[in-house]
Amino acid sequence: MEPLLSQIVNEIGQIYPEVDLLKVKSKMAALLVMYDIKPAKIQISHPDVAEKVKLFLAVKRLEGLSELTLAGYEIELKTFGKYVQKPVNEISINDIRTFLGQFENLKNSSRSRKLSVLKSFFNWLTEEEIITRDPSKKLKPPKKEKRLPKALSIEELEMLREACKTSRQRAMVEVFYATGCRLSEIQNLNRQDIDWQGNCTKVLGKGAKEREVYFSFKAVFHLKKYLNNRKDAHPALFVTERKPFRRLSKRGFQREIKLIAESAGIQKKVHPHVMRHTFASLTLNNGADLSTVQTLLGHSNPGTTQIYAQLSDTRKREQYKKYLVQ
Repeated sequence: MEPLLSQIVNEIGQIYPEVDLLKVKSKMAALLVMYDIKPAKIQISHPDVAEKVKLFLAVKRLEGLSELTLAGYEIELKTFGKYVQKPVNEISINDIRTFLGQFENLKNSSRSRKLSVLKSFFNWLTEEEIITRDPSKKLKPPKKEKRLPKALSIEELEMLREACKTSRQRAMVEVFYATGCRLSEIQNLNRQDIDWQGNCTKVLGKGAKEREVYFSFKAVFHLKKYLNNRKDAHPALFVTERKPFRRLSKRGFQREIKLIAESAGIQKKVHPHVMRHTFASLTLNNGADLSTVQTLLGHSNPGTTQIYAQLSDTRKREQYKKYLVQ
């Protein structure tokens, strides 16, 4: 207990130099003597797992994975390393099963993500011949909950537009809807990135893949109006409202879209990714080709785009009448 007591008193002395440390130490000693205090056992990853994880992340960084993805990988793999406490060549399929099984309250999608990270890690270890067999190979991801994207209806989209109180809010809504872009793609855009003649721009999506996206006439009109009203020279396409002007953060975009939705009286949760869902759903329902929407969204897998192709009842009836051979 003495080392702990001395450390606490020393910390107090640095924060409050005028305090009588002898009196503090005496009072604390009298209090702590009533407790059985033991050093905590801080669990860390097995050194072999920690070493391989570090190397794995370095390789993935060179392959172009985003820092956000890498951070997620690191958290999951460190958690796994603390649990198994074995070198990588001794880890079995049952170790992975029991690790995933301990998270009783996790949704299948979250459990599936954890397994996906482990599969990527062990597949890399096998390909690099660090281990002779992949213990995760036979594990199948749990069935995903079938949840349709919560896209806005045409009426809700109009309500959102009408609820905008500033030129920045309206420009934001129109740009997110017209381009179908991810939040990070819009957040990273600069003024000079916009091709005003072609009403388009290029964005950097997942996996550092560049693609061209387009602006509607409404988006161009309201974006120009917003930019013309700005008094700053910051290069970012969207900036904070108050000085010092800075590039609007992801949290800032989320907060603004939420405020607009609340003002519009829309009951469902609305965030920037809902605008992407709305772009995909309404465009497909209006007859757009699935492969075209896949390209516009930057999906590498057509199955990802397919989940948006849920036709409305009205659209189903139209298609039935149009294509049925009588």
